[in-house]
Amino acid sequence: MIEIPVYNLTGTQTGTVQLDESKLGGEVRHILLKQAFVRSHANRRHTNQVTKSRSDVRGSTRKLYKQKGTGNARRGDKKANILRGGGRAFAKTAHSWRQDMPTKMRKLANRNAILAKAIDGEIKLVEGLELGAPSTKKFAGVLGALSIDRTCLVALGDTRTAAAKSAHNLENVSVTLVDRLNVFDLLNHRYLVAEKSAFEAYIAKTTASVKEVTAEEVAA
Repeated sequence: MIEIPVYNLTGTQTGTVQLDESKLGGEVRHILLKQAFVRSHANRRHTNQVTKSRSDVRGSTRKLYKQKGTGNARRGDKKANILRGGGRAFAKTAHSWRQDMPTKMRKLANRNAILAKAIDGEIKLVEGLELGAPSTKKFAGVLGALSIDRTCLVALGDTRTAAAKSAHNLENVSVTLVDRLNVFDLLNHRYLVAEKSAFEAYIAKTTASVKEVTAEEVAA
């Protein structure tokens, strides 16, 4: 079992939450995490640039003038790539970069990313993030009390709260719903700051139907 410390808004540890690593993959699976990260990154790519080749340009295919006897360079139709209004020599075409991954692998990768964060001590659970009113300065003070000095992903049960509005104004801080935690966001930020109750509910939900991974299965 891995113990995750729980803090209050002043940075004082008030308790711990235990995570069963056997339900999060048993060990950190670097190859799986990289595959899932690359897939998420590739699926965010959009290729909308399209240019016309000679065959796509509308116009006559008539040869502009005869091949020999004019004293001019050899020329084909007006759609040649070296003429104004002609087609591109190497036209850009729409391309899909999407990659697929089985559902079980995706879910395991999400759990395994949480395990990697827990092992590295990069998960900070907070007893309650009720600020009363939006205050960027106050939320920055909370992160300072938690010793957050790098990029941070704030996972909340509701992104319409004062804490979420306050965190949106901070540089290198991203806000997301706990239910939307994924490999890309987890590995793209150094720390994970989450509400204790929402995080426990998410872990219970994602590991409800997961059987414990034995040492033999991990080695295999």
